[in-house]
Amino acid sequence: MAISENRRSFMGFAFGAVAAVGGVFSLVAFKKTWDPLPSVKAAGFTTVDLSAMQTGELRTIEWRKKPIFILKKDESMPKDEKRDVIVDNVAYTLVIGLCTHLGCIPAYVQSEQMFKCACHGGEFNINGVNVFGPPPKPLEIPPFKIDGTKLVLGEEGPEYLKMKTEA
Repeated sequence: MAISENRRSFMGFAFGAVAAVGGVFSLVAFKKTWDPLPSVKAAGFTTVDLSAMQTGELRTIEWRKKPIFILKKDESMPKDEKRDVIVDNVAYTLVIGLCTHLGCIPAYVQSEQMFKCACHGGEFNINGVNVFGPPPKPLEIPPFKIDGTKLVLGEEGPEYLKMKTEA
């Protein structure tokens, strides 16, 4: 009888060990399928060289299928210490170009120095702050990092983190 008990214990132990190893391999495989592909991670970052921009110029780029407005401010444009992105001692407005009301794309009206949403009459000032209409909050600022005269969208740099804590 003792031999039978030892054999039975060994078989139970062996089955448990095989099941545990199989479970670990399954978890590793699940994690690999949940991680984004390297091509998807690379698409999450966009680098923009700001050195070629003219004063007062608005540049629209695409980041993660969203329009991004980058406006190089001149001396006559009002500054906002909480929302301005300072690169090489020049202030920029950097916002995601989607209205915070229903996601429409506002147009920049240079003569009025405003972003206006034609769908529901929402207006944002030059800094992206909502000043009129139904939009409940200012235009969002995408995560960014400053690298010399370049802006890296999609990466949270110290300037962005500071902006997030102050807002």
